[in-house]
Amino acid sequence: QVQLVESGGGLVQPGGSLTLSCTSSTLMLNNYYMAWFRQPPGKDREFVAGLDWRHDSTLLPDSVKDRFIIARDSVKERLYLRMNSLQPEDTAVYYCAASNRYFGYTAELWDYWGQGTQVTVSS
Repeated sequence: QVQLVESGGGLVQPGGSLTLSCTSSTLMLNNYYMAWFRQPPGKDREFVAGLDWRHDSTLLPDSVKDRFIIARDSVKERLYLRMNSLQPEDTAVYYCAASNRYFGYTAELWDYWGQGTQVTVSS
């Protein structure tokens, strides 16, 4: 069974930072498009960052591109999401996703998912 595992979530004050990590015991992540999504309470899952290894490029929506950084450690085959200047509206469950055929904003088209890690931004 394919498994992605996220870690690094927690409670942080507004203006603070967190780094999320994603790894897998079954996928060689260097060979996959990778992404982070988030799902705020009562809302749909939304794309927050993607990494296209084939073109060595990243994709982040305007809402986070000045605050979030997606990166990969190709040696450890680990994906990261560095989140800076966090605000209460960033509170959500954050998911790691992987696909070898799709790279984009549509959650339903990604193939593999982790269980998610909770990020709560509150004073």
